[in-house]
Amino acid sequence: MTTDPFLQAAIEEARAGRAEGGIPIGAALVHDGVILGRGHNRRVQMGSAIRHGETDALERAGRQPAAVYQASVMYTTLSPCSMCTGAILLYGIPKVVIGENRTFLGEEALLAERGVEVVVLDDVTCIEMMTEFIAAEPSLWNEDIGELD
Repeated sequence: MTTDPFLQAAIEEARAGRAEGGIPIGAALVHDGVILGRGHNRRVQMGSAIRHGETDALERAGRQPAAVYQASVMYTTLSPCSMCTGAILLYGIPKVVIGENRTFLGEEALLAERGVEVVVLDDVTCIEMMTEFIAAEPSLWNEDIGELD
């Protein structure tokens, strides 16, 4: 079991998303040891084109001053896609903690190239959630990452 409480919050969000019939990816935006916003992929639930875990966490954190974003950490259960990477870069979030990147390798290289500290935990719970989901719903997964079946 994950011992990092912020990754645990992201995992709880991922499980909630899956329980709602969505994709099990969760995230939490943390500032000074406090979760400002936590969210999960809600594309299916909301009929949204853009509500991934990270973007949902940002939305639920509400409007923040630039100084808050620039002193925050984004925790996410899965390596951030191009869209979520763009949001992280746009707001100047300096650190991203990733549960796993085995099932999907997002834009970690771009984050690092732009000065973002990237930490990959290789968390077993995160790997198992995504492995099981991708096996069960490959078409939905491909839709989420913009791939053809």
